[in-house]
Amino acid sequence: MGFFSEFKAFAMRGNVIDLAVGVVIGAAFGKIVTSLVDQIIMPPIGMLIGGVDFSAYKWVLQAAGPDGKGEVAVQFGAFFNTLIQFAIVAFAIFLVIKLMNRLIKKQEDAPAPPAPPAAEVVLLTEIRDLLKNDLPR
Repeated sequence: MGFFSEFKAFAMRGNVIDLAVGVVIGAAFGKIVTSLVDQIIMPPIGMLIGGVDFSAYKWVLQAAGPDGKGEVAVQFGAFFNTLIQFAIVAFAIFLVIKLMNRLIKKQEDAPAPPAPPAAEVVLLTEIRDLLKNDLPR
């Protein structure tokens, strides 16, 4: 089997395709959450704490030089935005997993069909029925 045919067999497996779809959807979901945090959640929080864009908060360790370059700063506002984004994504994944577990549990809870009776039981039932029909009334 050649290298390319092996790769094709690998890439066409269901798990690889499902993973690729999950990555693409996850990236799109990440962009939605970033927009939600940056454009909807953080502006009201910034307004409450003084009307400043919260992501601009930073602790300057070394000021920029005369050319405007070289500033060293800890950007805790941007980090806080990222933490909120992570919390939203983690909560959304939690809800999806909880829903999937609920669906799987419902499938497991469905009663299994009764097992067929053993061969001896079937034979004894047939004998009983034959005897019942042959007995005089």
